[in-house]
Amino acid sequence: MSADKNDHSPESHDADHLGHEGHNHGSFKSYMIGFVLSVILTAIPFALVMTGVLPTQATALIVMGFAVVQIVVHMIYFLHMNSKSEGGWIMLALIFTIIVVVIALSGSLWVMYHLNANMMPMTHDMTNMGS
Repeated sequence: MSADKNDHSPESHDADHLGHEGHNHGSFKSYMIGFVLSVILTAIPFALVMTGVLPTQATALIVMGFAVVQIVVHMIYFLHMNSKSEGGWIMLALIFTIIVVVIALSGSLWVMYHLNANMMPMTHDMTNMGS
């Protein structure tokens, strides 16, 4: 028998709780925390929209804020992303993805706003143009 099969050191014990290739796959407690937070972060915006207690713009901003927080909760509790995974490359890829998404979304909103502003029919009376 080799010595590493019977190794009961703390390092080998920690490796037993990690998944394939040394990645932490979480525990039941972490999944439940993520689930409860996700339910709360979904229920609050739903209640705000259904009750209409706030103005439309404020509700929209709050819903978007809760959506961003929920994305972070999912990344931490379900995707197990942190700055230590894969030597930091996962975090670098995430930052790059966020930059690309922000550029694509802001560019799309900018184009749609200008199309809307420039393609709207004129509001003045067209019958007086000939005289």
